Amino acid sequence: MDPVRLALDVGPLYGHRTGVGATVAELSAALADHADVETYPYLLSFRTRPDPPVRRLPLPAAAAHRLWARTDWPRVDRWLAPADVVHGTNYVVPPSRLPQLVSVYDCWFLVHPEQASPAVRRAAAVLRRAVARGAWVHASSAATADRVRELLATERVDVAHLGPLPVPPTAARPASATWTRPLDGRPFVLALGTIERRKNVPALVEAFGRAAPRLDGAALVLAGAAGDDEPAVERALAALPPAVRDEVFTPGAVDSATKSWLLHHAAAVAYPSLDEGFGFPILEAQAAGRPVVATRAGSIPEIAGDGAELVPLGDQDALAGALVRVVDDDVRSRQLVAAGTANLARFSWTATASELVTIYRRLRDEGAP
Repeated sequence: MDPVRLALDVGPLYGHRTGVGATVAELSAALADHADVETYPYLLSFRTRPDPPVRRLPLPAAAAHRLWARTDWPRVDRWLAPADVVHGTNYVVPPSRLPQLVSVYDCWFLVHPEQASPAVRRAAAVLRRAVARGAWVHASSAATADRVRELLATERVDVAHLGPLPVPPTAARPASATWTRPLDGRPFVLALGTIERRKNVPALVEAFGRAAPRLDGAALVLAGAAGDDEPAVERALAALPPAVRDEVFTPGAVDSATKSWLLHHAAAVAYPSLDEGFGFPILEAQAAGRPVVATRAGSIPEIAGDGAELVPLGDQDALAGALVRVVDDDVRSRQLVAAGTANLARFSWTATASELVTIYRRLRDEGAP
């Protein structure tokens, strides 16, 4: 078959690498190995000078988003030729006469716009307009697809799961992570992710406080960049007994080597989110052979499979009990690890790319709405 010529937004590869950036990196690599697609990467940014073949659209992102939130001008077709299809990988796809696909990974910002930055609210407006003019949505999970249909009033939604992020093996603790020395030889619960409200970190802190007397000296590590929920986390930490508070480590963002060491040495990985559109840390924990404790929220049951101890959202006693059960019960821990390893087989970037190429081809053959 003749390959689909795809204009792919690679903007998330530039600047601070987020989960979306990691997604685009893995997807780009998988598409490069796919014979049925030719990729024409582009970005919308004046803050970087991309190397060929990446094309920089000659528009300031903030100004373009303000315009695209209200109008379908300027169109970008002349800058993306000879593409057949445009894929916006980060919630935004520009106006075009070509068929368009836009990736949506979670809908938290649509449900809670008051918690979003002005830039994210503009992106939401661009997304709504793109969907209204007929763009298709790529959802990273069935749970996200259901929310997209509800919140954006569209049936033009396709699901393609993402793949797992690589978790390199590690033996030695990174020399730079001196704060981890008190963790040597003792169990600890690990939470990974930006300290934002959706991650529900205060609930984990409270649950850890309730579980601590039964955890036989285990620690809690909250590894993640600063976010909008830091004040609530500080209040939750202040409410702990001093001896328990001393067992909570808050290193902030960690480098990849430290993250890998933490994943491979944690007694359990906790993921108590209020909502998730996919949930990379679940698969990272399973790849590292760690049991997962998580809330039954959003896409978490769908992605975790049988490889997680799931608890009801809002039940801190259940969360505390699950932490104790997984950390102290070797049999249950081994069951979860085995189930997590089996669960990983459901996910690969090769499969993601193949599913997306099928969508691209369909959109090209059907033409623009």
